[in-house]
Amino acid sequence: MQIDIQARRFTLTNALRSHAEHRMRLALTCCDDHIQRIAMRLSDINGPRGGVDKHCHIQVVLAGLPDIIIEDTEANMYVAINRAADRAGRTLVRKINRQQTLLKQGQPLPLEIDQPLQTTGFLSDTFNDTTNQADRGL
Repeated sequence: MQIDIQARRFTLTNALRSHAEHRMRLALTCCDDHIQRIAMRLSDINGPRGGVDKHCHIQVVLAGLPDIIIEDTEANMYVAINRAADRAGRTLVRKINRQQTLLKQGQPLPLEIDQPLQTTGFLSDTFNDTTNQADRGL
């Protein structure tokens, strides 16, 4: 599992990096074969002023499914990482179970946003024939 962790507006310590990697592996190992990569962005929104401003953004890139995006903002970065990682794990399991259920029922899988719509079959062929006739002046 490839995990890319970046910090914005603060220094990422080895302890925080280790904690983040551990929590992600713990939450997502069950579905490791579906994951292509994970990007985690940690940021301190207010800087040294403090407050509820520790932000954790997780993007899980999946094979054959839309990405999972999870965000959490807390007063403590460790808590933000824990909550976001747990939510990412639950969301991933839910998505994979949904995909497997659809496959078992023989239903088509939902289209990905980036996937172009394929038009095939009788109606699209009829439309293309009438369009071609109109283009030729028939």
